[in-house]
Amino acid sequence: MQHYDAVILGAGAAGLMCAISAGRRGRRVLVLDHAPQAGSKILISGGGRCNFTNTGTAPDRFISANPRFARSALSRFRPRDFLEMVEKHRIPWHEKTLGQLFCDRSAKDILAMLLAECAAVGVAIETGARVTEVTKPGPFHTVTGRGTVASESLVLATGGLSIPKMGATGFSLDLARRFGLRVVETRPGLVPLTFDAEALEMMRPLAGVALPVLARAAEGPRFPEAMLFTHRGLSGPAILQISSYWRPGQAISLNLLPGQDPAALLLARKQARPRAEPRTVLAEFLPQRLAQSLAEAFLPGMEMANQPDRGLRALAERLRAMSLTPSGTEGYAKAEVMLGGVDTAQLSSRDMQANDVPGLFVVGEAVDVTGWLGGYNFQWAWASGWCAGEAA
Repeated sequence: MQHYDAVILGAGAAGLMCAISAGRRGRRVLVLDHAPQAGSKILISGGGRCNFTNTGTAPDRFISANPRFARSALSRFRPRDFLEMVEKHRIPWHEKTLGQLFCDRSAKDILAMLLAECAAVGVAIETGARVTEVTKPGPFHTVTGRGTVASESLVLATGGLSIPKMGATGFSLDLARRFGLRVVETRPGLVPLTFDAEALEMMRPLAGVALPVLARAAEGPRFPEAMLFTHRGLSGPAILQISSYWRPGQAISLNLLPGQDPAALLLARKQARPRAEPRTVLAEFLPQRLAQSLAEAFLPGMEMANQPDRGLRALAERLRAMSLTPSGTEGYAKAEVMLGGVDTAQLSSRDMQANDVPGLFVVGEAVDVTGWLGGYNFQWAWASGWCAGEAA
């Protein structure tokens, strides 16, 4: 039987950061992952360029049954701390909108950096190692097809249920339950929204059309980002953001002309361009296909001069606060993250250790902490993994 100080289940962002942190303390660390290679989700993130953190990381940009839980870890390992590692490895990067930091070249640079840091402190990584059993007769005993490993600490870092084609499973949640930890209801997050047949009649002809909007779910903040029409409904950053706050049966609200007064615009155009068709006027402010669709539905037939003011104001109100009720989401197959997870009430906010199971740690997506789109979930992975590694 092999013996290690810490065994980490999962070679993703949180697991590798935890391994680096523990290895720097001189701990003997083994990382196990059932996938054929480490960091599969890192490699596909950010369109292959890895949106590895966000300069605006703050606790209010994370969703949890206990919104205060993430504060400790996020304050102890900040975006600047990860950026120092990136710059140490001379990885070129750039900042996009809203504080998002990306690699200039490829997400492969981030994975290579993490693996190099692991190697530098003697971390052992075994991929293609499926765990079949974990017990705690004293130390933890982790059983794989290659044998049994004993360890003082065990870290659950296998992620959540999002993107099952990349090997995502509920293993960490199942194992946490076996050790008596509660799990907060899980559901897909940062996911496209779907609609019923009636709404899709309008949306499908617009598939591929994108525009800036101000979007909000029934509860939660407003997000001023891009929206995309799809064959199944709505996607794009604004929709992914509000999906994490949306619940079945609730409506969402879309401002299609953020920062503008639609009523004033339409009434002014009626005076300035009386002979223009409504679709031509709307196309000044909206994508052409969307302008035509709205004109046909709400301002049919007549030139602007003949459109009654009440009709223009009614359309303006729709443009300012269009209310739509999704029928569902595209599920874990298209979700970037899993909402919910291991109940934070049962974990130490300082080091992610289970309060009633000494030596058991839960990090990353498996914890009931989910960030906004834009590098926040990577920062949670780095921070929670680093904090656990300081104690595991």
